[in-house]
Amino acid sequence: MYIIIYDFGTSSVKTCLFKINEDIRLVADANSDYGIYISDDGGAEQDVEEWWEALCRTTRSLFEVSDVKPQEIEGLAFCSQIQGTVMVDEHANALRRPMNYLDQKGYKEYKECMGRGLIKVSGCSLYKLARNLKVNYAGSVSAKDPVWKYKWVENHEPDVFKRIYKWLDISDYLVARCTGRIIRTADTAFATFLYDTRKGREGWNTGLLKMYGVKPEHMPEIIDSTDIAGHLTEKAAKELGLVKDIPVFGGGGDTTFVNIGAGCTRPGDTHIYIGTSGWVSTFMNYQTVDLKSMITGVLSAKHGYFNYYAELETAGKCAEWAIRHLALDDIGIYLIKNHDDYEQKIIGIYDYITREVDKVPAGANGVIFTPWLHGNRCPFEDSNAAGIFFNIRIENNKMDMIRAVFEGICYHLRWLLEASERKVKTSDPIRFVGGGALSPVICRMLADITGRRIETVEHAQETGAVGTALVVAAGIKGEDVLEMARRLVKVTHTYDPDPGTKEAYERNYKVFKKIYKSNASNFRDMAK
Repeated sequence: MYIIIYDFGTSSVKTCLFKINEDIRLVADANSDYGIYISDDGGAEQDVEEWWEALCRTTRSLFEVSDVKPQEIEGLAFCSQIQGTVMVDEHANALRRPMNYLDQKGYKEYKECMGRGLIKVSGCSLYKLARNLKVNYAGSVSAKDPVWKYKWVENHEPDVFKRIYKWLDISDYLVARCTGRIIRTADTAFATFLYDTRKGREGWNTGLLKMYGVKPEHMPEIIDSTDIAGHLTEKAAKELGLVKDIPVFGGGGDTTFVNIGAGCTRPGDTHIYIGTSGWVSTFMNYQTVDLKSMITGVLSAKHGYFNYYAELETAGKCAEWAIRHLALDDIGIYLIKNHDDYEQKIIGIYDYITREVDKVPAGANGVIFTPWLHGNRCPFEDSNAAGIFFNIRIENNKMDMIRAVFEGICYHLRWLLEASERKVKTSDPIRFVGGGALSPVICRMLADITGRRIETVEHAQETGAVGTALVVAAGIKGEDVLEMARRLVKVTHTYDPDPGTKEAYERNYKVFKKIYKSNASNFRDMAK
């Protein structure tokens, strides 16, 4: 069977055509970028028409580079960035530019609501946190959480707020545009932290809606990620270059599907992801929370299961920043010598830089980098936190700094791994997925810094899309998706820790963890 999955990231979509039978094969894929508009007030917004144009472009491209016909597609779904905010009217038209997960314009709304109360935990009202924790083991304790985006619109754009029919996440909006049906999947509903996860009570919690001042009529019907949300409308099919009535599954957020695409489908299986953002996630058959470290169990695509999820806001984004701003001369030389297609050129640049970085000894000759280019959420929440190059000396060079960026990402992921272990048992080996897993240099670095065996899988960069495709295939075939993932997801490489790097990495990691505490007040002063 042929399935189309839209892997909808922070700044681009990768549209994937899969063939699933006795194995899973990526037949064709196409990429297209769209903008993210950062403003001085903490805003991070996007444009729905840019999204849709990217979807249409990439969908049509699939059939230009493969022999598959649109009539052969049996299903499609979205695997999207999560915790966005899209306000729509009754026809699913967006009323304003969507705010993505990085948007923190609602900081004032967050502080006014959660900062009040005689007793506080992590700066938040204990009473409100306790109510949230009882309902879903989570709480809206970050200015980036969706409810504060919603409240910001209410306070700053009353004309828009009056016209809201429903409040959606990004994948839900795209489903509505394809099918005409306005719903939320359970995972994106949970991401608002207004959803009740208690067995037998799943759904919007009226008490939390009232506590946060959210209108119940703005909350859509909820379905599971594995459900068919609707069928492709004639209009959407024509624009996408597909045929009418293809089943569109609920889909949902990237965190929902990556564990399935990584083959982490037994309780305790742990994976690490490095894409634009990064995370450590352990698959669980129960839900728990660590409020101090800002970690909770988010919903899995499989009902009754959870992903204990610790996030780094900017991971691969830091590597992209370093290559763009610290290695322009090398990139310029590289591009003169290489004239392949755009994506291969970009992959080649990363390969080139990581090869050069591999010549720098472990520990980056003493340089340390903090990967907090847009604040941080876990294991400490601070929207003011920023990147630092620490301990640069006259003998250090540019490649020391770039290696420090890669190491800094891995140090933070180790920190998340250790924070996770305070509540759950993580696995050894660990599956490593996302764009970062394409580099053997980064794989070895992650193994050495975490002290764990690292495994990579087929289609490592598309694991969210693979997991979503498996959910769709299992739904069509009537199979259990966890069993299907265990059968079809294959390990390709393993990396064991090198004891020779341990001394340098342990020294740097110990200092890395102290840098935030030593600079929290400095970050706060600079933000003013």
